[in-house]
Amino acid sequence: MNLNPLAIALGFLAAFIFNAIWFGPKTFYPAWLKALGKPMPKREEVDMSAKGQIALFGGTFAGQLAAVIVLAAVIGLVPDADWSVGALAGVGVGVVAAGSSLGHRLFSYQGFKVWIIEVSADVIGLALAGAVIGAF
Repeated sequence: MNLNPLAIALGFLAAFIFNAIWFGPKTFYPAWLKALGKPMPKREEVDMSAKGQIALFGGTFAGQLAAVIVLAAVIGLVPDADWSVGALAGVGVGVVAAGSSLGHRLFSYQGFKVWIIEVSADVIGLALAGAVIGAF
């Protein structure tokens, strides 16, 4: 199995950008907050300190990168994988992650709507990442 660093970087970038758009202020972020029962935060309520932003984006970055590296390893197990195999592997890895997070959402009383919004972004983002990685 050969983990191509360029393929991983570009796959990560595709997933990261997709998720940024998915959870944008004009897309699913307002619906997600509403499903959580939270109001849209005011600017002064958001932790804009360097420490807060590093934790927010650093944690997001690390989690997404870990998922894409695992996805690349899975794709690497398939001989002659192409973009479609990569995309399908991304959907598969995303569905496994989605299934394991359902209990967390239900036991925290956040419900199916929160779960659907969150895991849809994960599954589609990993499908995109997988397509990029598979194309290499």
